[in-house]
Amino acid sequence: MTPSTSHKGKGTTFFLYLPASKETIGEEVQPAGTIETGKETILLVDDEEIILDVGEALLTSLGYTVLIAHGGNEAITILRSSLPSSPPDLVILDMIMPGMGGGETYDRMKELFPTIKVLLSSGYSIDGQATEILKRGCNGFIQKPFTLGEVSKAIREVVGEG
Repeated sequence: MTPSTSHKGKGTTFFLYLPASKETIGEEVQPAGTIETGKETILLVDDEEIILDVGEALLTSLGYTVLIAHGGNEAITILRSSLPSSPPDLVILDMIMPGMGGGETYDRMKELFPTIKVLLSSGYSIDGQATEILKRGCNGFIQKPFTLGEVSKAIREVVGEG
C-alpha cells in the first residue's frame, strides 16, 4: 500500500516508492549536423502566409536579409524592381501556388536574370513537376517540411555554387 497523508481542506499527498535501477543513463544525444549561417539576401516566395512568417523568422535568425513575395506574380514584380542591378542571392520558390505556379515563375525569373539561383521548395515529392523544373536548370530542391539544419545546408550548397 502506498503511504499518503490527507488534511481536510488542504488536499492529499501520495508517496510513491520506485525500485532503484542498476542501469546507467545513456549519453546525451547531440543534434546531427550543424546550422550554417550567411549574410546573403533571399527572396522567399510562397502563397501561404504561415510559411512566409515562419520562413522569414528562420532565415533572419540565420543571418539572411529576407524579401517576401506572396506568390509568383509578386516575385516577378520584386525582381523587375531590382533591374538593372543584381537579383537576390537566392530565391526559395514554392512549387505549387495559385495563379502563376513555381514552374512559370522560375522560367520568368530566368528570363530576367539568367544566372539567378533558385532553391525549389515543395510539400510534394521531387518526382513529376519538380524534376522538370530541375532539368531546366533549377539549383536545388528541398522537401517540406524541413528542419532548420536542412534548409541552412541547402542554402549554403546553392549559394556556394559557381
